Amino acid sequence: MDSDQIKGSAKDMVGKAQRKLGVAMGSTRPQLKGVATQVEGKIQRAVGDVRKAIKDARGGRKA
Repeated sequence: MDSDQIKGSAKDMVGKAQRKLGVAMGSTRPQLKGVATQVEGKIQRAVGDVRKAIKDARGGRKA
């Protein structure tokens, strides 16, 4: 697994927690910050997925 995949998944989970906390508090700001963190994590994970796919296509060499 690529480090971006791991970091992206972690950010996605943190974002979900932030969003849920914002919902529980009835506050919009943590909800929006959580959604933004989730999006950032999903993008970072996608970058890791692409890097891994390129690496696999090249026979394991770094991209």
